[in-house]
Amino acid sequence: MKATIKDVAKLAGVSFKTVSRVINEEPNVGQLMQDKVWAAIRELDYQPNLSARLLRGTASSIGFIYDNPNSHYVIELQNGILKECHKRGFELIIHPCDSKSESIVTEVLTMVKRSQVAGLVLTPPLSEMPDVVDALQAESVKIVRVISASQGDDVSSCVFIDDHKAAFDITQYLLELGHEKIAFLGGDKDHRSSLERLAGYRDALKDHKLELNERLIIDGEYSFESGVERSKRLLQRKNKPTAIFACNDEIAAGTLFAARLMGIKVPEELSIVGFEDSPFSRQTWPKLTTAQQPNSVIAANAAALLISEIREDKAPAKAPSTPRQIQAKGFYPKLVIRDSSSSAAD
Repeated sequence: MKATIKDVAKLAGVSFKTVSRVINEEPNVGQLMQDKVWAAIRELDYQPNLSARLLRGTASSIGFIYDNPNSHYVIELQNGILKECHKRGFELIIHPCDSKSESIVTEVLTMVKRSQVAGLVLTPPLSEMPDVVDALQAESVKIVRVISASQGDDVSSCVFIDDHKAAFDITQYLLELGHEKIAFLGGDKDHRSSLERLAGYRDALKDHKLELNERLIIDGEYSFESGVERSKRLLQRKNKPTAIFACNDEIAAGTLFAARLMGIKVPEELSIVGFEDSPFSRQTWPKLTTAQQPNSVIAANAAALLISEIREDKAPAKAPSTPRQIQAKGFYPKLVIRDSSSSAAD
C-alpha cells in the first residue's frame, strides 16, 4: 500500500502540516525536525506529489552539467550528487555538453531556464570557464564549482581538489625510488587539473634540486590514445625516461600499452604512475600506481553546499549568503602504490 503524508507524520512524530512544510522547503523548520521527516520519507518510500509542488512553484531540483570523456569520472560524480539529492529531497537533472561549443553560454542558460533548476554543480572544465560562471551569476543562478586548486577567489562557492600536492607527492615518490629522468604526460590544457599537476611535478623536481628537462614534458589529451602516441615518441629516444608520470589513468594505461608493444618491461625498465584511481588503474597488468581521488565524496559535498545555500536563500529576513569554500580534510588525491612502479635500474 502506498504511503501517505499522514503515514510520514505518524512515523516522524509530527503533524502532517509539518511534513508538508519540510517537503515544500518552507522556512522556520528546525534542522532536527527536517532530519526526522526526511528519515521517515526514506523509510516509507513516500513520493510527494510533484505536480502539486510545481504548481506552487516549490519544486526542488539541481543540475549537473559536465563535459568529460572519462565515463568513470562522470558516473562517480553523478552518484555522489544523486546520493545527496535523495538524502535532502531534491531531484537531479543531468546535462552533458560540449564546453568548446561557441554557443556554450547560451546552451547552459537555456538549460537552466527550461529545467527551472534551483542551482547547478559545475565541474571542470565548465567550472573553470569565466564566461560560463559570469553569465550564470548575472542571472542570479546558484552555483557550486568543483575546481582544481588549493584555494580560490570569492567569486562563488567552491569545493577544491588539491591536485598540486598530489602531483608533488607522486613525483617525490618516484624521485625517492631513484628516478631522475621522469617524463610528464599532461592532459587537456583547458582543464586546470592538468596545469596544477604539472606545477606539482615541477616543484618536486625543484625541491630535489634537479634541473627541469622541458623535453620530458609533453602536452596532450586525457585519453588512452594520447598516452599511446606520446609514450611511443618518448620511448623511442636514445636517452629515454626511466619513469613516466601520466596525468590520468587512461593516459597511463596507454603508456603501459606502448611499453608492451616496444618490449619494455614494466616496472623493471620503466615505472609508470597514473592519477585518479579509475578502473583503468586496476584492470591493467601490472596494476597501476596512481593517486586516489574521492570523486563521489567531492561531488556529494558540492551538492550539499549548493542545497544548503538554496535553502538559506528561501528563509525570510536573511542576508544573501556569501560564497563559501570547502577544502574538506582529505580532499586531495592520495598516493596508491601498486605494481607499475619500482626502484630505478642501476
